[in-house]
Amino acid sequence: MTVGSDQGTQGCPPLGTYQEGMDWNPVENVIFHRRSIRSYRKDPLPPGVIRRILEAGRFAPSAGNSQPWLFVVITSPEIIAQMERDALRVVRTFMFLMDYTRSWFRRTFVVHFTKLMTRIFPRLLHPVPFAAMMQMARGEVPVFFEAPAMIVLLKDRRGAADPSLGVGIAGQNMVIAAHSLGVGTCWIGFVRLLCWSRNWFKWKRRLGIGYPYELAEAIVLGWPTERRHGQSPREVLEVPWLEHGADDAPRLERLGE
Repeated sequence: MTVGSDQGTQGCPPLGTYQEGMDWNPVENVIFHRRSIRSYRKDPLPPGVIRRILEAGRFAPSAGNSQPWLFVVITSPEIIAQMERDALRVVRTFMFLMDYTRSWFRRTFVVHFTKLMTRIFPRLLHPVPFAAMMQMARGEVPVFFEAPAMIVLLKDRRGAADPSLGVGIAGQNMVIAAHSLGVGTCWIGFVRLLCWSRNWFKWKRRLGIGYPYELAEAIVLGWPTERRHGQSPREVLEVPWLEHGADDAPRLERLGE
């Protein structure tokens, strides 16, 4: 089944109905068409549209309805620029110590230090964020993509079960709602670079980060400079279906073929 255009809901099946082989409904189309946006117009977002996006996050499900989150909205260009400078300063320090690609000496000696640090911080120094930090340090990519607005997500560590999962669900609600309103978004895990900044205590005060809250993620948002259509590439996913007896092997179904 092909995914239709996200430019409207004409021809889409109504919500709350299902028939075998029917087209995707409006909610499914929004999910399939949402893309991470890394280029924004300078125009500020109206406060009303930000509130609608926040409401989508506020109504996210969470374990025991504990709602383990707090959202901080930043629309000040000055504050976002300060966050950019502090995050970039941390990135450049990291890459000064760990970028082993710049010279023969670094490829011969620094690489061993980098491998050691990768074992200590496997997620932070995963090849994907490591490559992104290299680009940031060279001035090729900004941290916050010069977006006009940002929602910082704080995690309440007292939340039931896994508070991080609850924060992720709330954030996903917000980016889906934003796309449905024509607003572009991008998750920014690099906001946690501020924790390594010499100004971290200033940011803790400015963002209201104190017990029981801790910095989790950020979402930048704004009007996209251009509309991106179509789905992002996805790998074929093998899904086991356990549909017979307890001793029977599962049936494997390949999604995306």
